[in-house]
Amino acid sequence: MLALIILPIFVGLLFLTFFIVKQQSAAIVERFGKFVAVRQSGLQIKIPIIDIVAGRLSLRIQQLDVVVETKTKDDVFVKLKVSVQFKVIKDKVYDAFYKLDNPADQITSFIFDVVRAEVPKLILDDVFLKKDDVAIAVKSELQDAMTEYGFQIIKTLVTDIDPDAQVKESMNRINASEREKVAAQFEGEAQKILIVEKAKAEAESKRLQGQGIADQRREIARGLEDSVKVLNGVDINSQEASALIVVTQHYDTLQSVGAEANSNLILMPNSPQAGSEMLNNMVASFTASNQIGEEMKKARVKKQNKEDA
Repeated sequence: MLALIILPIFVGLLFLTFFIVKQQSAAIVERFGKFVAVRQSGLQIKIPIIDIVAGRLSLRIQQLDVVVETKTKDDVFVKLKVSVQFKVIKDKVYDAFYKLDNPADQITSFIFDVVRAEVPKLILDDVFLKKDDVAIAVKSELQDAMTEYGFQIIKTLVTDIDPDAQVKESMNRINASEREKVAAQFEGEAQKILIVEKAKAEAESKRLQGQGIADQRREIARGLEDSVKVLNGVDINSQEASALIVVTQHYDTLQSVGAEANSNLILMPNSPQAGSEMLNNMVASFTASNQIGEEMKKARVKKQNKEDA
């Protein structure tokens, strides 16, 4: 009967004597409310009833995300999300457990203090550019303060910068305007290149056209010169030869105009007197042409007679 009473008591004391501490954690053992020891991972022993496990701390890296709202130098309200990675120093578990009641609140207070001291020194654009400097300042301040309490600051990151919605909309409009300005500049440069190249092409076309006209006129002049030489060879003077060439070109022009099926030619004199003068000039030209023809016939007959004699 006594054994049935003692056995449960013995088993209960056995369970109260041994306890297990998980990997990457530490247990705080107290005796009548006083600190006794820090027990690391594994199977541990304590005096039952007298000793108790007052608490356990994780030695793993933990992360705390804090959102801070503050104002920049150019009076823009902005929210910064700061992520702090920290862990309990293995050799300072006592300080981490007893010196701070709530380490997360302590870290949050330091983050607020540093961010609200650093960000007001910067304009909004610089906050985006120098967010790493803000993170370094937070880590430096936290490291100096939290080491005393048994915590090591591994890393601090500014993971998000969120200005007011109206400010973001304004920034987007500014960015869009800048891009449109650059696009307009490129388009203007392209139009400028097209205009310059078109002008160069037109200039080259005009140059070639002028060269062609000059070559044409040069050949016409050579042809006229050759015609005059031929006519001079049959005893026709230069004046008569020129008149004959003019009349011949006049008829050639009329023939070219008449060769087109749908062409119409109207010669409108400026006045009746001018019309009479034009008609008289044409009659005179025809007469001169006939005279020149007769003279050419007589010259050929005369020359033939001399050769026959």
